[in-house]
Amino acid sequence: MQSSPAPTWNPHAGGAPAAPMQASALILSESEPQPGGPRPLLQGLTERELALVMEKGQRRVLYRGATLFSQDTAHDGIWLVETGRIRVFYTAPSGREITLAYWYPGNFVGGPEVFGNGVHSWSGMAAANSTVLHLPGKALQGLVAQIPTLALGVIEGLSFKGKCYSALAQMLGTRSITERLAHLLLHLTDLYGVEEEDGTVIAATFTHADLAHMVGATRQWVTISLKRLAAQGVVVTRRSQIVILRPDSLARMRGGEEAA
Repeated sequence: MQSSPAPTWNPHAGGAPAAPMQASALILSESEPQPGGPRPLLQGLTERELALVMEKGQRRVLYRGATLFSQDTAHDGIWLVETGRIRVFYTAPSGREITLAYWYPGNFVGGPEVFGNGVHSWSGMAAANSTVLHLPGKALQGLVAQIPTLALGVIEGLSFKGKCYSALAQMLGTRSITERLAHLLLHLTDLYGVEEEDGTVIAATFTHADLAHMVGATRQWVTISLKRLAAQGVVVTRRSQIVILRPDSLARMRGGEEAA
């Protein structure tokens, strides 16, 4: 998985942040986490430029589970994530899903046809209660012609997404499902782990279906695999939480070895 710290800058406060920050993303990746994602899309804009963007944009509030856009529907610009978490995924004709990424505040979703041509290759939905700012394609095209900093932000965002999806393809093509699950559990431990007396709790809610969609498996396979790992004393599952007891065993699994 690749990830970066969530930004704390509020673009509506006006002005630029005091220190550089990166927008946050969570995606399956072969490599170690990158130092950071792209800068938040609106970072560096002047108050006048921010006002222009806000004038053209339309804010939308999404409750958890709400659809933002669907694959095979027409592109219509981008959505800037202001709060919450947006999951972007692909659904096969069989109904199987693969999660491409979770995008956090500062990122935009809806590319790559940011100016409104073509159709979506994947879908986007709110994985948590979220607020997004929609910038229609024609409006965005006019804005980037007027605001070079915004144009650079769009380019940087698209470049980062391209790298993320290449990393995802590499992981799916070179690692077994078991290796990917071990890799994911270790990375979630790094991101959300809270030490307790009996192990490290992943202090974030990801259902078995969420994990399955990230590693390219079925929910049933993930459930069976976690039960097997629990029987081996590697993890403990309790309600919606996973406790990692033996990260060394997961590390060996990630490297292609069986858990001992």
